[in-house]
Amino acid sequence: MDRLVYLAMAGAKATLQRQEVLAHNLANASTTGFRAELAAFRAVPVRGDGASTRVYALETTVAHDMRPGVVQATGRPLDVALRGSAWLAVQALDGTEAYTRAGALEVDAEGLLVTAGGLPVAGDGGPITLPRGARAAVAPDGTVTAAVGAGAPQAVGRLKLVTPEAALQRGEDGLFRAADGEDLPADPAARVQDGALEGSNVGAVETMVGMIAAARQFEQQMRSLRMAEQREQHAQRLLSPNGM
Repeated sequence: MDRLVYLAMAGAKATLQRQEVLAHNLANASTTGFRAELAAFRAVPVRGDGASTRVYALETTVAHDMRPGVVQATGRPLDVALRGSAWLAVQALDGTEAYTRAGALEVDAEGLLVTAGGLPVAGDGGPITLPRGARAAVAPDGTVTAAVGAGAPQAVGRLKLVTPEAALQRGEDGLFRAADGEDLPADPAARVQDGALEGSNVGAVETMVGMIAAARQFEQQMRSLRMAEQREQHAQRLLSPNGM
């Protein structure tokens, strides 16, 4: 009887975790450069005295969907869409270098080139600063130019673009980093598309269907738990001396 309880309990827990991942993906269906999270589970026997007859479902290697999102033209000079497998380097809140596909760039009050979330954009030679009131543009190789008044555009830096050889890991801040925690070298062959942004690669309809399926699966597992409880009650009545 308790085998059914373990099976339904482990399945319900895994289903709730899957539902959390799907809900997070759906909430970011319109987030620029977002990569859908993927959840995987594996069966792990419960170790103890005697035979291993009980199994838990545990979350295992969590990755992200590497399919590119749809690129949409915006016409904004500081909007860039990363081409191919390129990533944009930024400085995270903890001071470490991290990577993102969100290319909606801005210039803050101090003239520093930052992301839409206010994170400084990394350049080949450090942070990129633009003169006050300058008109900025980004070339396909990541070179940032600024023109003041009627003056000719002048290069003020180059975006640090990287092309990871191994899969990146997503942090709790939503940014990606190398698995070993080291900074990746700049890739001179990486390119961007100016005046455009890459959208999220989350399929809203597909994700909603997955959430409905997960909800139905959770209901089935709850029914199994209630069935196990009812069988246990029937067994107790049959085994009791007075049949009550």
